[in-house]
Amino acid sequence: MGAVTARETPSAIRVLIADDETMIRAGVRAILSADPGIDVVAEAADGHEAVEAARAHRPDVALLDIRMPRMDGLAACEEIGRSVPGTAVAILTTFSEDAYISRALGGGATGFLLKSGDPYELMTGVRAVADGGAYLSPKVARHVIAELGGERLTRGAAARARIAGLTSREREVLALLAEGLSNAGIGRRLHLVEGTVKGYVSAVLDRLEVGNRVQAAIVAYEAGLTTGSSLNE
Repeated sequence: MGAVTARETPSAIRVLIADDETMIRAGVRAILSADPGIDVVAEAADGHEAVEAARAHRPDVALLDIRMPRMDGLAACEEIGRSVPGTAVAILTTFSEDAYISRALGGGATGFLLKSGDPYELMTGVRAVADGGAYLSPKVARHVIAELGGERLTRGAAARARIAGLTSREREVLALLAEGLSNAGIGRRLHLVEGTVKGYVSAVLDRLEVGNRVQAAIVAYEAGLTTGSSLNE
């Protein structure tokens, strides 16, 4: 089982790091520990340990590598989603692993962070998913959409057709959702109570026929609805 940090601030975002490479875990821990609002409460060297640590520590965010022994990060993501629904999952990825993104989305991941990316992006991504938002590291977003998208013009037209049935308010909510804002953040931006925003978000996901906020953000990006920092450089 992974080690638990000695420092733990009750109001801080509690994070679990799972990666089979000790140096990667150490590097991610060092970056996150520089933020006084984030506590790394546990580490795991494989997916099985990650699930056990998530159940034991109930972190706000689980950062999972994809390729791990015993149980990979995708299976761990799905299991954490089932057994620890209060824990948001963000995937630690590389450009060579974009083929796994669609499965991770289906498994409930709401963040995709590049291992070799800007440390600020890592902290920003953790905060976004902990707050109920969705976050794609900008370079990951451009690469994933290009690789998964095939013909961008065709996908763009399809995405624009998908959002055509949204009301103007639902489009505003979708655009802000794609920027990585939580329901509370969207509410502050649009001067709406959080419960109302939750209803709009649910309606948008249903109308777009997507399973989570990241999938909705990708539709917004492809439709040209957003230039939010969570999807662009």
